[in-house]
Amino acid sequence: MSDLFATLLAMPWLEFLGLVSGLLCVWLLIRENIWNFPIGLVYAVISVVVFARERLYADVLLNGYYVLMNAYGWYFWRFGAERTAGAYVPVTFAPSGTRIVVLLLVIGATGALGWVLDTHTDAEVAYWDSAITTLSFAAMWMTARKYIDNWILWLVVDVIATGVYLYKGIEFYAVLYGIYLIMAVMGWQAWRRSMRLASSSA
Repeated sequence: MSDLFATLLAMPWLEFLGLVSGLLCVWLLIRENIWNFPIGLVYAVISVVVFARERLYADVLLNGYYVLMNAYGWYFWRFGAERTAGAYVPVTFAPSGTRIVVLLLVIGATGALGWVLDTHTDAEVAYWDSAITTLSFAAMWMTARKYIDNWILWLVVDVIATGVYLYKGIEFYAVLYGIYLIMAVMGWQAWRRSMRLASSSA
């Protein structure tokens, strides 16, 4: 039975399911649809398994965080509306002070996590993997808060991740993040339109 379970986990269908759920999640996010969060939970759980198998431990940590942040985003988009716009949580820019703090935290955390993984584990491409993780931590938090800046961070993540996953031979995830590049641009444009509509109707 354990051999059968191991064989199932090794099959590309798991990566394919991650690709499909990941694309659906981002498509819903672009449309500001709250269902992106439960779909994101499915994607995160699948990704934990895929990345653990490939010894990309920072990505395992990241997707565990995604589980928590998808739950938080689901709550904030559903109930945060009552504390802000009344109808729904509006798209905004992150405050300038927040951007500076996020940038400094990302730089420091990337160096620290990269060093730990490089010196204490058998992780491959430890610093690049750590950059994906720390940038994604910040981008996911900004997504949950509905800051439009999240799309810029996701764009950087997508570039790095596409290269790393191609190097590691995780083809479905490389394709997924390549598509995410395009979707990040689409997301920025869609959320920018949403901001303009909100300001014109105010």
